[in-house]
Amino acid sequence: MPETSVVALLRQIETVGADPERGGYSRHVFDPAERELRDWFTERAGELGLGLETDRNGNIWAWWGAPGPDAVVTGSHLDSVPGGGPLDGPLGVATALAAIAALQLEGFAPDRPVAVVVFAEEEGARFGIACLGSRLMVGAISAERALALTDAAGTTFAEAATGFGLDVAHLGTDREALDRIGVFVELHVEQGRGLIDLGSPVAVASSILAHGRWRIRVRGQGNHAGTTELADRRDPMVVAARAILASRDIASATKGVRATVGRIEPVPGGTNVIASQVSAWLDVRAGSDAATLDAVAAISAAARSAAVAEGCAIDIVQESWGGQVLFDPRLRDRVATALGGVPVLATGAGHDAGVLAAVVPTAMLFVRNPTGISHAPEEGATDEDCEAGAVALVAVLKDLL
Repeated sequence: MPETSVVALLRQIETVGADPERGGYSRHVFDPAERELRDWFTERAGELGLGLETDRNGNIWAWWGAPGPDAVVTGSHLDSVPGGGPLDGPLGVATALAAIAALQLEGFAPDRPVAVVVFAEEEGARFGIACLGSRLMVGAISAERALALTDAAGTTFAEAATGFGLDVAHLGTDREALDRIGVFVELHVEQGRGLIDLGSPVAVASSILAHGRWRIRVRGQGNHAGTTELADRRDPMVVAARAILASRDIASATKGVRATVGRIEPVPGGTNVIASQVSAWLDVRAGSDAATLDAVAAISAAARSAAVAEGCAIDIVQESWGGQVLFDPRLRDRVATALGGVPVLATGAGHDAGVLAAVVPTAMLFVRNPTGISHAPEEGATDEDCEAGAVALVAVLKDLL
């Protein structure tokens, strides 16, 4: 019998991609762990009798009935950040499978086509661009740029996609897929404390903060750590450190701005070596496009000033950008009403739903996270709240179908 329990479905994949060094999970697009999760999804979807296809951009679609226009689509992603939690992505996929199984068992007959989608490279952990599968589908990134992206090992996205079996000549905007979507609903574990404070297991999303990523690259003079006087140094690590501290100070000075440097790479990376180059990746988010870009401008100015003082060269390049997303208000209100008036929350986390919101009516459901922690092993949700999320998604699908 098809599995209707979200918790039971998640237990089937609880060892896949477990990271013994970082803790949590490391599941990156087209790597062995993510492929194993794709296989798990296709097997579970097959048990439900869903028709399967992988689109030109590596996203998986599982159709209940014949594919067609005006479809109700739900789903999420299976990849993770390095050392991420167990629910960021998989909860939405498992809940979609459980919801369809529950509807089938009660004999529900949808009046519209229904699909579960698994998007590729939502986190951007391997190739640096978040929501890559959905961005390619809607045309928010060009195929040429995507194909040239490289991972830490120097593998291009073109090489990884070809190795997975995609025809990279057809990568890019997918009007056929987009034209079939009538509405998209993504369920996700909440990545914050909103539902803790509200005392509710489920909420509906109102908006996503504006969000961008920038690469700060500082070039100085590599040298010996023991023989080079401090006054003689052109140390890019000092510049990077000052930029990181400036990002925290500038974000702290403006309510609602969040700035983070979570990744830094020195070259050559020796303990007793003054680096010749340091790259740092800056993530900035705020409640409006203008506030986000103003913060980036201020951080950039501070970083450039630090580079001049240290005698280093610097360049700052935008790697990705997503403006503030306001989810379709009519759909948002309809979903909230179908759930008996649950809370409505904004989020600072990016999602595939945010990318699709520019082209199709889109909504999101959040499931309570008792720690508020995400992108870390401590992320979680109680079994009861996971199942409450499935009950909520069933109610939403019934209302939309």
